[in-house]
Formats: sequence, structure tokens, C-alpha cells
Amino acid sequence: MDNLLKKIREFMVEEKIDFLLVNSTNEFLVEYNTLAENSRYHLTGFTGSTGDALVSKDNVFLFVDGRYHIQADQEVDHNIVTVVKLQTGQSFLEEMLNKIPQDSVLGVFSRKNSQATVEKIQARVKTKLLSVDPICEDVNFKESAREVLSCGFTGKSVEEKISELNLKEDEAILVTNLEEVSYIFNMRDFSVPFSSMIKAKVIVLNDEAHLFEDQSEFEDYIKTLNKKIFVDKITINAYDYSLIKNRVQDMATSPIKKMKSCKTDAEISHYIDAFNKTDKAVLAVREYILNNDNISEYDIAQKLEEEFMKNGAKSLSFNSIVAKDQNSALAHYSKSSKNEIIGNGSLVLIDCGAYFEGGLATDITRVFVKGKPTELQKQVYTTVLKAFLRAYNTKIEPNTSGFEIDSATREFFDSNKIKGFVFNHGLGHGIGINVHEAPPNLGKSEIAKEPFKENMCFTIEPGLYNAEHFGVRLENSCYLKNGKINSFVHLPYENKLIDYSILNEQEKKWLEEFGVI
Repeated sequence: MDNLLKKIREFMVEEKIDFLLVNSTNEFLVEYNTLAENSRYHLTGFTGSTGDALVSKDNVFLFVDGRYHIQADQEVDHNIVTVVKLQTGQSFLEEMLNKIPQDSVLGVFSRKNSQATVEKIQARVKTKLLSVDPICEDVNFKESAREVLSCGFTGKSVEEKISELNLKEDEAILVTNLEEVSYIFNMRDFSVPFSSMIKAKVIVLNDEAHLFEDQSEFEDYIKTLNKKIFVDKITINAYDYSLIKNRVQDMATSPIKKMKSCKTDAEISHYIDAFNKTDKAVLAVREYILNNDNISEYDIAQKLEEEFMKNGAKSLSFNSIVAKDQNSALAHYSKSSKNEIIGNGSLVLIDCGAYFEGGLATDITRVFVKGKPTELQKQVYTTVLKAFLRAYNTKIEPNTSGFEIDSATREFFDSNKIKGFVFNHGLGHGIGINVHEAPPNLGKSEIAKEPFKENMCFTIEPGLYNAEHFGVRLENSCYLKNGKINSFVHLPYENKLIDYSILNEQEKKWLEEFGVI
């Protein structure tokens, strides 16, 4: 790390910049980037999926949200890296810009930041756009293991999707977001871990779409395309945006993003089947935990993947979280250690999911205890269960949004405090081709204020965490049908972890939908 930091600071001197923004993502701005392509990981040693770093001449600041506060502290060298712990509602960009003095120059990698982000930065500080990242070389994005889905899985053909965009002859849409690329072309690639997305860029015209696997070929085409080119500045990187120049037409929201956020009935049907298989895999792992001794987090993770594959999964949708006791307080713990042995009284949190043949990500979280639970474990589990049942049974009006449900859940936790335990992440997120999609969103962000729509799919996952004890998160993936929230997940809850004395009669009735084991 010392040698790399020296190299970076020499690069900063050569480029005449005072600060450098180092990102976790790649040129497609994906959430789950491989560690090999993750510049921030190489610089800081932090393995979390999100969180960027800011380098100055005498410090490295790592910005992480509430899911990663503990993990970042455990993984970084604090002699080199200062961890900036963002609280719920705090903006990474705002906190980063506050650390840059006036008249300083910030270096930004144009291929690894969206045009929208770059414009916000440029409005606040002197900015130099850099086309080459010296930490991670650009990776050619050719792929070969693609599968074309039938309309039985997608509900719409490529031609139908293009037609619904209603483009005129002199208009085109440039799509570089991999979820949208995979969606519009009804293609999946299961060869890359924790993803079903194909790697490509797409130009959609009024009657056809062109898919590009090579950056050079893409640039040659886009430079000569004599049309109005619509882009979403939130999902296109600043380098690709610069190729369009005076032909660019900014979109307030991508119509493809909106289209894919409301699943077809065929996609809902596939999801119902996929979650039925997900329930079976998690149930089998529950039995494995309760009926075997001297097993580790790692053993459970291996068994979990085995059960998913036995039930027909193509791959996992993300790196499974198997966390015992204090590790379960790390919302995105993913070590699955061979040294963490499950003992009598151990609490085990499992957050997992998979891709099946339709290429949509499943996501579920459950908590188990081997042997007899403590009163504290029961109190926390039951309080989180109450929060889930209340959120799940929210009456959905035409303008109801995830922001409102998240806020109501926070109010519930605030009025039912358990000393030392905190809820430090959003209540939920959209699901689809990526395990995290938006819209919808259940949190404190602006995107969460968008109202729910029919056939939107999302998680509800309240949690409470205490680094000295444990964490409990209970997550069901759901969908909106006929104005009502419905659960894809039907795995029952843990009877021995429920303190029925703190459930009211309405909550007990709500619990009947899922049952207990």
C-alpha cells in the first residue's frame, strides 16, 4: 500500500492536482465491482462494495455508510487511512467536498464517475478530468457467455421494448447502465460471480438497437451518429458523455429504468418460482445449522451455495453473508470465516440470494440461534419482526413512497429503543437484474420519494445492530400487486426467538401469513 500511495502522490504532482478521488466502481459505474478492478480497494484494503476515497498530500480519507462502519475500521491501516463514517442521510459528495479547501484542484477519473457527479463537483471546486486511472488499468469489456431469454421469462420481446420508447427517426438513446443493457436486449451472462448482467453498451434507435462489445467500435459509431442522443447523466460516465458533444439530450429519468422497474407478469411469475427455490435452500441450511456441531461460518456458506445449486440456481446474486454473534452486527459482513465456529447459543445471520434461469436476483435475510436463545436475542428479534410486519402491512395509497415507510419504521424504532442497538441503513431497495435497483427505494434518499407502482419489486429489511453483542435483520423481498404489498418470501419465522408478550393482537394476526417453525 505504501508503494501504491507513493505512486499516486507522484501522479498527483505530475497532473498538478491537490486531491484525487479514487472510486470503487469501473467504467460502467456498477455497484458490485470485482476487487481486481476496484481502485479504492487496492488503495485502502477495504473490501466493501461501496465507498470511495479521497487522497491529499498527507492523508487518505475513506467514506463509508452505516453498513460498513465496523468493517472499515477492521480492514484499513489507520496509520494511513482515516475512516469517515457517514450517518443516515449524509451525502458522500457533500462530506468529501467539505474537505477540499477553496482554490484546490481535485482530480476525477472521467471513466469512473457519472456525468451528474462530475457536474456537481465542478460546481463546487476546481476540477481536472483524468482519462486514465493509474491504479487499475481499463479492462476490455468483451464477454462470451451470453444467454438470450425467451419471452416466457421476460414478458416482452426486444422489439416490443424498443417500440414502447416511442423514439422519432432523428432520435437515439445511449445506454451504458448494464442493468438496462441486459434488460433491453433480454440477455444474461452468468459467468461473472454475483451478476447476471452482460457487459456492453447500446444505442437504441426508433426501430432497432445496436449492441457494442468493444469501446473503440462504440466510439467510432457514436462520433458519427447524426441524431439527437438522449442520455441519463446519472448512469453514463463523464468520458462517454464527452463523446456526444452538441448532440446530447439530457433525460430527467431513463425511460428504460422506469420500464424495467415495473416487472411484467411473466417476470413476477418467474420471481415467485425463484423465491420458492430460495426458501427451500435457506430452510435446508437452517436444518444444517441446528442439527450439526463444530461447523463454521465458512461451512454454512458452502452448504448454502450447494443448496442453491441443488435447487437450480445459475449463480449467487451476491456474496452470501453468514455471520455469527458479533459478526452479525456488520450489516455487510462477508468473510464467512473457517475460525468462527457455531456453538450452543450462537446467533447466526444469513443474508443470501441467487440467480435462476430468468436472471433476476433473489434476496432474503433470516436469523437463527443454535440451542436456547437469550432474553436479549428474543427482545431484539421480536422488535425487528414487529418493524417488518408494520412496514409490510402499510396501506399503499396512490402517492405512497418508500421514503414514508422508511420514516415510519425509524419512528417505530425510536419509540421502542433497545439500549446500544441501532438501525443504520435504509429499510429496503428495489430488486431485479441487479440485487439493488432503483426505483423503488425505501430510505432517506430523493429517489425513495418516488411513489410505488404496480408490479414494482423491493425488499423490506429492518434491522438492529450492536457491535458488542450481535445484529438482527429480517428481510423479505416483496412486490406490489393490486395496490397491496405481497411477499415473495414465505419462509416462516423462528418461534423460539419470538417474545409473544411484546406482540400486540394485530401483529400476531399479521404473523399468521408467514407462520413460525
